[in-house]
Amino acid sequence: MNSVFAAVLLRDLRLAARRRIESQLPVAFFLVAVSLFPLGVGPEPQTLRQIAPGIVWVCALLAAMLSVNSLYAGDLADGSLEQMLLAPSSSFQLVWAKAAAHWLLSGLPLIVAAPVIGLLFDLSAPALFTLVIGLLLGTPILSLLGSLGAALTLGLRSAGMLLILIVLPLATPALIFGAGAVDAVGSGLSASGHHSLLGALLIATALGVPWATAAALRISTE
Repeated sequence: MNSVFAAVLLRDLRLAARRRIESQLPVAFFLVAVSLFPLGVGPEPQTLRQIAPGIVWVCALLAAMLSVNSLYAGDLADGSLEQMLLAPSSSFQLVWAKAAAHWLLSGLPLIVAAPVIGLLFDLSAPALFTLVIGLLLGTPILSLLGSLGAALTLGLRSAGMLLILIVLPLATPALIFGAGAVDAVGSGLSASGHHSLLGALLIATALGVPWATAAALRISTE
C-alpha cells in the first residue's frame, strides 16, 4: 500500500515538474489576487489588517480550485486511472497520494508566501504567525475536499462550475475558523480555539473524505 502511495505521489510531482507553468499557476493567481486588494481598497493600515484574513483564505481556496479540476482527468483520459483502481486496497492510497501531491504543489507554496502577504497587509507578528498556522492546518482540508469534488464531477460537462458549487459549502467552515483565528489575535484573544476546530476538521476530513473520494472514483469509471 505504501508503494502505491509513493509511486503515485512521485509520478504526479514529476508530471508537474514537466509542466512548470501550469503547476505554478495557482501560486501566481494567489499572489496577484491578494496583491490587488490593497490597491483597490486603499493604503489605510487598519482597514487592511481587518480584511487581510478573509482575503487570504478566499484567495487560497480559489487558487486551490484552479488545479484540482484536472486532478484525475488526465489519468482517466489515458486509461491509467482504471488500472490504479483495479486493486481495492490501492484506491485509498491513490486518493491520499493525489491530495498530497496537490497540497505540495499548491498549498505549501501558499504557506511559504503567507509572510510576504502578511507584511503587505501590515499584520503584526502574532497575527502573521496565527495566519501561517491556520493555513498549515487548513490547506490540506482544501486539497482533500477538492479531490472529492474532482472525483464527483469526473467526466461531466461543466465540471469546473459543479466542482466549485460542491467544494465551496464544504470548505466554508475552514475559511471561517482560519480567518477567525487571526481576528481573535487582533482583538487580544487566543486563537487556540479556532486552531483546535481547524485541527478537528482536518482529522475528520482526512478520515472520511478519502473513502468517499475512492468510492466516487469507482462510480465515475464504471
